[in-house]
Amino acid sequence: MPITPPPRTEPKPLIVIVEDEAELASLIATHLERAGMHTQICPRAVHALKFLKKNFANLMLVDINLPDQSGFSLVDELKKTDVTTPIIFLTGNVEENSKIKGLEMGGDDYITKPFSYAELVARIRAVLRRSEGKSDLNVTKNVKISDEPFNFCGAKITPERLEIAFPDGNVQKLGRKELGILAYLNSHAGQVITRKALIHSVWGIHADVKSRSLDQYIVKVRDLFSAHGLSLDSFRTVHGIGYIFEPGATPDAKS
Repeated sequence: MPITPPPRTEPKPLIVIVEDEAELASLIATHLERAGMHTQICPRAVHALKFLKKNFANLMLVDINLPDQSGFSLVDELKKTDVTTPIIFLTGNVEENSKIKGLEMGGDDYITKPFSYAELVARIRAVLRRSEGKSDLNVTKNVKISDEPFNFCGAKITPERLEIAFPDGNVQKLGRKELGILAYLNSHAGQVITRKALIHSVWGIHADVKSRSLDQYIVKVRDLFSAHGLSLDSFRTVHGIGYIFEPGATPDAKS
């Protein structure tokens, strides 16, 4: 008899609980785990920063009043390091100004204490659904399929279809990472771009991607344009640093 494979189970979302009240944090974690989620408790902002810089999380619950700094300043620091984990502020501060500030700075929801655990779980699931929908639009970290087409060294690139059209009439599919690289170069024309900045932009800040892998993608981009008679003389290597894209640069300016 054929063996029936076990049913596929959806991965459990990881929720980071940034809360200094140990008993409350433990209660929240218990209810979330019963609802099918993983949890990580961080009693201080510094603990959350350290964890989220090294680990992926689906969502974080943030108390505004933390012992070492405010939840608002924690969110600001995370943004500076390109951590874009969805946020629900979970706080006893019921002032309208605080709620407005939390939502305007990028919070996905704002829940005041005391709260119902059933409502908390429902709101977390609602934010997770919205964030999953947003990420579905991403081709790479820096490109969405809704982005407008752009021209790069004589070729027209259309993110919506992952296509590149050349002047010779040839239209080809473009790899996601190649698209991300070209989009980043196009939006940073005239600037020296480090390899690290380019990797973080396209793959994400937590990606384990080596410079050699990036160089291989660059070679693929150069070969693609060369195969259709287009010069990439304006896209140059800055030795020991990274790259620069200078539209209109002459071959004599090559590094």
